[in-house]
Amino acid sequence: MRMLLRFGKNRRLRFVSHLDMQRFFQRALNRTGLPIAFSQGFNPHPVMSFASALAMGWTSEYEVLDVKLSAPMGRGRVEEAMRQALPEDLPVLGARMVDDRFPAAMALVRCADYRITPEGEGAPAILAAAEAFCAAKHVMGVRKTKSGEREIDMRPLALSLEAREGSLYARLMLTERDTLKPDVLLAGLAGLAGVEAPRSRVHRLRLLGEDAAGEIAPLMELKSV
Repeated sequence: MRMLLRFGKNRRLRFVSHLDMQRFFQRALNRTGLPIAFSQGFNPHPVMSFASALAMGWTSEYEVLDVKLSAPMGRGRVEEAMRQALPEDLPVLGARMVDDRFPAAMALVRCADYRITPEGEGAPAILAAAEAFCAAKHVMGVRKTKSGEREIDMRPLALSLEAREGSLYARLMLTERDTLKPDVLLAGLAGLAGVEAPRSRVHRLRLLGEDAAGEIAPLMELKSV
C-alpha cells in the first residue's frame, strides 16, 4: 500500500531547497509511527518520492508526496500523524491511500496551474502582454536543461493564460519532455512587452494528471489511469 499526501509550502519556507525538503520529510516520516517501508542497504531510508520538485522561492498549495507503507493504514490516521510531524508552514491538505499497482505520482503529472504575480514597474506591461501571447502562433523562449540551454516554442506549452487581479493564472505543461516554467514564460512575456523580466511571486495552485479517458484532473482525484 502507498499513501499520496497532499501538502502546501507557505511563504516562510519558500527558500528551503528541494533537497532539504527531501531530508526533512524523511525525518518527519520517521517520527510519525506509521508503518513506513524502508529501502534496503547500508543506509535505509523511507521509500518516498515527490510528484514534482518545487523550485526554490516558490510557494504552493498542491504538492504531492508518494510514500510506500509496509502495512495498510486508514486515511484519517495517516493525515493526523503527518499533521503532528509537520510544521504549520507545511500544512497537510489531504491524503489518499492507493495500492502498489497505482502508478507513481511523478509519472502521472502532465501540467500544473500557477498564480504568477509580477512586481515592479514592468508588471502592468507583463500582464497586458498575456493577450498577445495567447493570440500568437509561436513564442520562442529558452529552456535550461541538464545538457545546456535549448530554444523552445512556449506557445503550445501554455495550455491557458489569463491576467486578472494583478496576477497571471497559467496552466503550463510539466512533463520530462515538455515543460514550461513560470520564469521562462515571464521572460517571453517581457520580450513581447519590450520590458525587462520583472521579479515575481510564483504560487503553485494544482498538479494535474491525465486519466484513462484523456481528461485532465487534479492529481489526487485521478481514478482510472
